[in-house]
Amino acid sequence: MSEEKEYSSKNIRLTRDELISEMQGKMTELRFQHVLRVEKTALLLAKIHKVDTEKTSIAALSHDYVKDLPDEEMRDVIISENMDLELLQYGSNIWHGPVAAVLMKKRFGINDQEILDAIKYHTVGSPHMGSLEKIIYVADFIEPGRNFKGIERARELAKSNLDETVGYITEETLNYLLKEKMRIYPGSIYTYNKWVVQLQEEKNDR
Repeated sequence: MSEEKEYSSKNIRLTRDELISEMQGKMTELRFQHVLRVEKTALLLAKIHKVDTEKTSIAALSHDYVKDLPDEEMRDVIISENMDLELLQYGSNIWHGPVAAVLMKKRFGINDQEILDAIKYHTVGSPHMGSLEKIIYVADFIEPGRNFKGIERARELAKSNLDETVGYITEETLNYLLKEKMRIYPGSIYTYNKWVVQLQEEKNDR
């Protein structure tokens, strides 16, 4: 997939090369390299778990589209696009996924809900994540540029079980936020309840 230049027009109005150029122009070189690593990681997972590789590529390349925008610009989009104003109580780490989904749809014609949701929820997840959403959520966490305690466990899990990997990543992330006494977005709790608590309950009931 990484060598193919054309996307089907039903998913986006750009070729892969054009999308890459758009992303490169909107972010620092450091973040751009992260985005390319996320795409590579996501495509490997898509092949393992039999998920559409074109949608995976588009979502992976687009996920941090607005991450380097000034907070004021993201705040303006949240307000002007009538997005959930609860977002304003949190920072750009929470905003950039939903804002990117809105702008990728508006500017580049992405209407596929799977792609948009994968972009929107790549940071906090959701209780209703489909396979593409899980892949982008996981790939963003495990891409080769990341290096911290527990990441090798996540990388191994990702090869065989996306649900367990989502749960593991969510639990690790929440533990870190609690340890650092950082504000937790409610959506992260919903993700935790589904992919950590509910999965464990289902295992215990077997």
